Amino acid sequence: MAPFDLVIFGGTGDLAMRKLLPALLHRFVDGQIGTGTRIYGVARDARSDEAYRERVREAVAGIAAADPRVAEAVDAFLALLHYRQLDLASEDGWPAFAEEIGHGPDRVRVFYLAVGPSLFANVADRLASVGLAGGGTRVVVEKPIGKDGASAQVINEALGRVFEESQVFRIDHYLGKETVQNLTALRFGNALFEPLWKAEHIDHVQITVAETVGVEGRAAYYDKSGALRDMVQNHLLQLLCLVAMEPPASLAADAIRDEKLKVLRALRPIGNGNASQMTVRGQYRAGAVDGQAVPGYLDELGGPSHTETFVAIKAEVQNWRWAGVPFYLRTGKRLAERMSEIVVTFRRVPHSIFGDPADGSASPLAPNKLVIRLQPDEGVKLWLMNKVPGPGGMRMREVAMDLSFAETFGGRQPDAYERLLMDVVRGNPMLFMRRDEVDAAWQWIDPIRAAWEAGHDAPKPYTAGGWGPSAAVALIERDGRTWHEDAQ
Repeated sequence: MAPFDLVIFGGTGDLAMRKLLPALLHRFVDGQIGTGTRIYGVARDARSDEAYRERVREAVAGIAAADPRVAEAVDAFLALLHYRQLDLASEDGWPAFAEEIGHGPDRVRVFYLAVGPSLFANVADRLASVGLAGGGTRVVVEKPIGKDGASAQVINEALGRVFEESQVFRIDHYLGKETVQNLTALRFGNALFEPLWKAEHIDHVQITVAETVGVEGRAAYYDKSGALRDMVQNHLLQLLCLVAMEPPASLAADAIRDEKLKVLRALRPIGNGNASQMTVRGQYRAGAVDGQAVPGYLDELGGPSHTETFVAIKAEVQNWRWAGVPFYLRTGKRLAERMSEIVVTFRRVPHSIFGDPADGSASPLAPNKLVIRLQPDEGVKLWLMNKVPGPGGMRMREVAMDLSFAETFGGRQPDAYERLLMDVVRGNPMLFMRRDEVDAAWQWIDPIRAAWEAGHDAPKPYTAGGWGPSAAVALIERDGRTWHEDAQ
């Protein structure tokens, strides 16, 4: 790629050290980032370039130890790094920073706002005031885009005063995962699935994003957010859109984002009248994860709270393709397993010729399932009914055709941020949220939050290390279905 400048505001923070800089290092190792590129870390404290490079060296030490190619490239990568001290809320230092980074009018400049959303408008205004908001500039903003629709609108308007919509990249790292990309390939690159991808053949869809960790020192932030804002409004709704959207005319960014927007606008509203039947919110208590005792959320927070750490929702897409097909969404912290997956369950065969399970002459036929695993082991499984080999009649058993990306394609699977950062430099917005998508997502989420607050009901407790409150099981089982991991 042609040399570019990438500036990380919040360059000493957790996101920069744990995700962004390691992702850039891997792209450097693979030859996508070359000589002449400049990467700046920007934060409030004073430090030299060399001190910053040593901080980054420590952050990538584990990666370098595991891969000789990375170890050999670390010094050359660190030479691209620079550090500048700036107070994002102050005007001091910006003219000098602009003079340093502003040369080369045709050069791509990426400004990554790895800071709180309260600073987005400040940074945008400062960049504009010193002439760094021109056509070659892209600005990347992390979730959450606001805490509700009104605050998201304020942020988007502040960005819109300075940047064209084509310059703003609202990042959701889930959209950069290889398996999420493969969902598009599965649907639209194979004649097998798309003809069946509708209510006549699909019984229901489950989308689960489960974490074993708690708030891990982020309790103060998390308590102002909660699982609905932190995960459902962005990650889970984006996955739902990719499953449910109509075939786009092409892979052009706006063609795909237009179809995702239609899904968001077709979601059945959930509010005061039906939130208690369609949603469950929970909060973890002390328990054990991976054999280790862990404290409850209130213990980590150090006080009372009604913030949810778990959400389950029964969503419905009200259009011809999906009428009557429920989408069960679930996410939470301190659950039994770290995993993210999409499970598409097809309808059962209308009649079994293999005997009657009621009289013991046959086993029940399980419905076919397409399981798309996003993490930790990316891959695709198609569950089918097969005859058990050997004499004794037609004994049937459910087995999986398993496509493991690691085993099939070999090598290291790139992190989502690697793909997304390079797409920003290229100016390709396909995997990023458009402003109207963010607005539509909040329009669906805000009434759920309002209904919870109006109800004054505390989140339902669940023991850490389980699969959430029992009400989440009831949410799906009263429809005659069950969560996927419970079935295996």
